[in-house]
Amino acid sequence: MALPWKLFLFLSVMGYLSALTKSIPGQQTSYAAILRIKSGSSSSSSLFNAKNRPRYSSSLQSLGHYSQSWRERAKHYSAPTNLYHFSETFRQDDESVDYGPVFIQEPENVIFPMDSGEKKVALNCEARGSPTPSYRWLRNGTEIDLESDYRYSLIDGNFIISNPDEMKDSGQYQCLAANSFGSILSRESTLQFAYLGNFSGRVRSAVSVREGQGVVLMCSPPHHSPEVIYSWIFNEFPSYVAEDSRRFISQETGNLYIAKAQASDVGSYICLVKNLLTNTRVMSPPTPLTLRNDGVMGEYEPKIEVHFPYTFTAAKGTTVKMECFALGNPVPTISWRKVSGFIPSKARLRKSQAVLEIPNVQLEDAGTYECKAENFRGKNAFRGQLQVYTQPQWIEKINDTQLDSGDQLRWECKATAKPRAIYRWLKNGLPLLPQNRIEMVNGMLTIHNVNQSDAGMYQCLAENIYGIIYGSAELKVLASAPMFELNQRQKTVIITKGKEVVLECKPQASPKPTISWMKGDKPVRQNKSFFITQGHAPGVYECNRNNSARSSCKKNAGGKTHGVAVLLVDKICKIFSTEPSKIELTPKRTELTVGESIVLSCKAIHDPTLDVIFSWFLNGKAVDFEKEDGHFESIRAQTSSADLMIRNILLVHAGTYGCRVQTTADSVSDEAELLVRGPPGSPGVVIVEEITESTATLSWSTGVDNHSPILYYNLQARSPFSLGWQTVKTVPEIISGDMESAMVVDLNPWVEYEFRVVATNSIGTGDPSPSSRVIRTSEAVPKTPPANVSGGSGRRHELVITWEPVSEEFQNGEGFGYIVAFRPNDTRGWKEKMVTSSDASKFIYRDESTPPLTPFEVKVGVYNNKGDGPFSDIVFICSAEGEPSNPPADVKATGLSASEILVAWKPFKENLGKSLGFEVSYWKDMEQEEAAEKVKTSGNESSIILTDLEGNTLYHITVRAYNRAGFGPPSNAVEAKSKKSPPSQAPSIVDCKRNGPHVSLGWEAVRSLANESDVKGYKVMLRQEGHSNSQVFHTQTTSAVVLIPDSGFYIIEVRAVSEGGDGTASSQIRVPANSGKVTSATTTLHNISSTSSLTLLLALVVPTTTSW
Repeated sequence: MALPWKLFLFLSVMGYLSALTKSIPGQQTSYAAILRIKSGSSSSSSLFNAKNRPRYSSSLQSLGHYSQSWRERAKHYSAPTNLYHFSETFRQDDESVDYGPVFIQEPENVIFPMDSGEKKVALNCEARGSPTPSYRWLRNGTEIDLESDYRYSLIDGNFIISNPDEMKDSGQYQCLAANSFGSILSRESTLQFAYLGNFSGRVRSAVSVREGQGVVLMCSPPHHSPEVIYSWIFNEFPSYVAEDSRRFISQETGNLYIAKAQASDVGSYICLVKNLLTNTRVMSPPTPLTLRNDGVMGEYEPKIEVHFPYTFTAAKGTTVKMECFALGNPVPTISWRKVSGFIPSKARLRKSQAVLEIPNVQLEDAGTYECKAENFRGKNAFRGQLQVYTQPQWIEKINDTQLDSGDQLRWECKATAKPRAIYRWLKNGLPLLPQNRIEMVNGMLTIHNVNQSDAGMYQCLAENIYGIIYGSAELKVLASAPMFELNQRQKTVIITKGKEVVLECKPQASPKPTISWMKGDKPVRQNKSFFITQGHAPGVYECNRNNSARSSCKKNAGGKTHGVAVLLVDKICKIFSTEPSKIELTPKRTELTVGESIVLSCKAIHDPTLDVIFSWFLNGKAVDFEKEDGHFESIRAQTSSADLMIRNILLVHAGTYGCRVQTTADSVSDEAELLVRGPPGSPGVVIVEEITESTATLSWSTGVDNHSPILYYNLQARSPFSLGWQTVKTVPEIISGDMESAMVVDLNPWVEYEFRVVATNSIGTGDPSPSSRVIRTSEAVPKTPPANVSGGSGRRHELVITWEPVSEEFQNGEGFGYIVAFRPNDTRGWKEKMVTSSDASKFIYRDESTPPLTPFEVKVGVYNNKGDGPFSDIVFICSAEGEPSNPPADVKATGLSASEILVAWKPFKENLGKSLGFEVSYWKDMEQEEAAEKVKTSGNESSIILTDLEGNTLYHITVRAYNRAGFGPPSNAVEAKSKKSPPSQAPSIVDCKRNGPHVSLGWEAVRSLANESDVKGYKVMLRQEGHSNSQVFHTQTTSAVVLIPDSGFYIIEVRAVSEGGDGTASSQIRVPANSGKVTSATTTLHNISSTSSLTLLLALVVPTTTSW
């Protein structure tokens, strides 16, 4: 009886498909029908992204491409999924379905060098879709007419501009990709032109400053795009100005800042600007820098000339550079701090601390930053606020969706951004506006009662002032006739006796079909054994042999719906029963300590004809053995049992463990409790209940004790002056585990602190609590006086007092400063001077009536807005020395040689200070004293040899003493004449003989010229080859005998000796230590015959050692 209706069903389906293949062109056809018609097609596209179909883009950066199929995406998005049991094959496996455009490549920002040899700009765009998409381009929101300009061309989706022009072509570009399913708009890309103009040729005026004064040299760069880098040339290329604590080049303005000008700075300066993109550079006209002759600039406090803005922004992940530089005398030092916080540890100081650089800036790096410039004359500070913004980033995206006609679409997109993002919607590249059925609220799009006109490509735009991102998805409104997948056509179900069984009936269909069931060839009706729900199956509440049978599910639309033909197909299920399985998990309850191990054993009793699978669970979740770092191991020793080994147990491993046994007929499980003891968990947030100048009352909530009672708590504090977290003193001293408050004592007043609590039990110490808010203790009178009070030196009539500044940690309040008290020794009444700078370390008191080296009693105290603190111990400090009052006596000068004059004197005893040495001035007879050269001695030396003088020249010489206060008066000038120059003629060796260890030498006499000193004798010098020390033999004759040592090679030279010094050396003679040939190192020697009557005499037999 069943055969005729099955045959009718088959013929109906075939006839329906045949009719569809002959559809009239232009007639609307269902997507399901199209799918089946094209199932044999070779098309490689897929409606449901069998291949990668990324739908999301950003004007900031390219987001990651998704490789999920439509089916996989649906798992992550639970919005509209009303299509009734849509076929898995339909979703994923068929590659012949058409779909809307999907961007593969979107245009990027382009910077085009105007002097580039390449005369084309390419903006790239590529999309995938079926049918193949077509492309259009927009500039600044307006569609570009490609026929309007011969320079424009479109190759595939790429937009080409020939001979680009800045005035015509600069702007924001977007690509529009479209096919029959709709259009999508790409992110924006900017076309920018890179160039570097020329400096004005106008001559720059000279800048004239006093020595010691700060100066700014303006760069005034030409127009440029994009950013450039600056450097300065001193006098001539390539002598670049080196940046240090005194000189700074701002990369914001290009200006050169010199904190304190000095004589070496005088010259010509040229600003060099370089465009890194075009690799071009230009130089400014020179700016001369000169020193004024109306005096030296005195010392003055710092003046900050370069600083970052009062408020400035930076994108998250970028690098922030803050510049700060000051003019001042002495040269100021720059320091940085973050107000109400800490400078990030990743921050770096560049250019002698003038630049604070924070790489990879994050939201927590935002705040107020302060740079401080200081010298001993004062300080100056600047504060600016850094604001960190984030460009929009998707946290929830829209996905391709398909709905039955009449269903509701609900799409939501969410993005994180700072400032907060606003949302817009596009449909097919055009703005989507609210209508009767369409609602748009804060990224939520709702379309009621969807129909075919709603199908198309949709885009959600999230934007703030710093960027915009695009998310795309396709909406399809579908209709299809019911159909079963092949793997659902027949199914066998094995169930245990007395258990409930659910038979699913899940056809593919749109809209939703009606379903009926057959048992054998009889309809199934609902009763106490069967319960039928639309879209599911008959529920067999009691399984026995009467219910074990062959059942079939039939689907019948009961007519035609939305133009879809009726299909009648059945699904066959067979039911068999077996005995229920049993399970036991041991041990049931166990207590362990962190670090121990345990084995849980799971045993099953089941039908031996059925396969069995063991699964392990912890707190309801399957145990992932690969991700547990070796803590868990599943051991299967027998068919009907399994063990779970847990090694080196952790606190997170505590909980309820489940073992589940799964057969083809049933599934049973059992549970066991595992309790893990360990160190306590972190206590709750710490609250500062009360704060005074030295105490803080804290409270907290108790954390978990992890099954071991808390024994005691430790309180810790951290301040900007501590090395991390430090345990602090408390009242009570020992805080028992049942307490939730205590008082911290011995804190420093006016210091910012954070607090946290750490719990300890018998097993160990746990993690600390979250830190409290930062809070400052109250102000108090300072209690710590300066250390290392000393002084001395300085100028005449000055009393210089120095000390070690008190750390900010011990200043105890605002308005901190110093009280410098002093008085001459053995007098009454203190003079007190206020020093208002907390960082000061020196005070100079000047009184013209104060004699040199007057002893003073000195002490330095402290104060702040709360009152005066203690003074340091009294120390004795003398006022500055006076300059020496008398010149040296009995100054004498004697010429030693052609280049040397010996000067000697008798020091004069001084009472105004300790002499540091003497200064000797000397000048030639024909020169003025102002041109004198000077040389200094140190200590108590009373003579000096002037060197590098000209021979046979008369010199005038004076001597004066000096100390810390300055120079004394010079002595009367004395005269001395250097000797004539030594003979320029070198001895010419005419004879060299060897007799064993002796070498006999003979040379021609040297004759002096008229302007040279007379010859008084000769030096014979002997040194080992490769060494610098020589033996020297003196002789009055023109011959000598030299004794050669036992090893090595030796060099012999001869020089004439005169009162003007030693003359020119002879040619070198090279002699081996053992018996061998005597050779010349510089010339050939002619030995005199052994029969010669020349007599060789050794004139001086006492050798001396010298270095030459």
